[in-house]
Amino acid sequence: MQGSFKRIGLVGRSKQSGLREVVQELLALLEARDLEVVLEDRLGELVEDASHPLASCDEIGQEADLVIVVGGDGSLLSAARTLAKYDTPVLGVNRGRLGFLTDIVPNEIAIQVPAVLDGHFKPENRFLLDAQVERQGKVVGRADALNDVVVNSGTSAQMIEFELYINDSFVYRQRADGLIVSTPTGSTAYSLSGGGPIMHPTLDAIVLVPMFPHALSSRPIVVEGNSEIRVEILARNRIHPPVTCDGQVNMTARPGDAVHVHKKAHRLTLLHPLGHSFYASCRDKLRWGDALVN
Repeated sequence: MQGSFKRIGLVGRSKQSGLREVVQELLALLEARDLEVVLEDRLGELVEDASHPLASCDEIGQEADLVIVVGGDGSLLSAARTLAKYDTPVLGVNRGRLGFLTDIVPNEIAIQVPAVLDGHFKPENRFLLDAQVERQGKVVGRADALNDVVVNSGTSAQMIEFELYINDSFVYRQRADGLIVSTPTGSTAYSLSGGGPIMHPTLDAIVLVPMFPHALSSRPIVVEGNSEIRVEILARNRIHPPVTCDGQVNMTARPGDAVHVHKKAHRLTLLHPLGHSFYASCRDKLRWGDALVN
């Protein structure tokens, strides 16, 4: 990819605090290199200079050589679900709290972004999940996720009863608040809060984490990444469980429905600055080293 970045897309959420300053700094940096810049339409209100074209995230994915996502991991999750199908590489600039995906902090923009533009980066492929809600043999909802697909009981404070199948093999019948189906990327997100393991992002695996199961022996299961996962919502349930992708896209299942989850064909290409370390991110974001500090 070195030297091939000519048209750069800037993507983000305009309402985030401090975003205007970061966008302005990135624009100045990119303009100084005579690079063509396209802004996501919702960032237009942050820029007084109207010389840069505005486009949707889809349009940017089709046209740009590189997309810089400004914001927290939520911004990148939203963009990733759109950009993955265009095979457009993505670089994240962090304005959020954790930043496992957006790993360039604002005070490093002037050093790290030019280095990436010069070809000094480490690419990393992340797979996404495709989720479908099937009702009486027909697909009634479909969405995808970079982090996780969650089948849960919603806000009703009730358990749901479901059956889990992997590659059409029956695994168990479960009463729980729900089930988290997570990629390695999502293993440091909601899955981690539910007691799931941390997985290196390059693993080809999926973890299934029961949410408050009514069985002490129920534990997370890690399965092969190409597994076909089916969650059958038993007909005797009284609630309509939400099915949530990345905590951002919601579908609603009914008793008797089945939720199918499998790996998507398209992958997201993340670019990291040289020297990036997943374990260093864990030490920083998860405070692994706190016990070593006097």
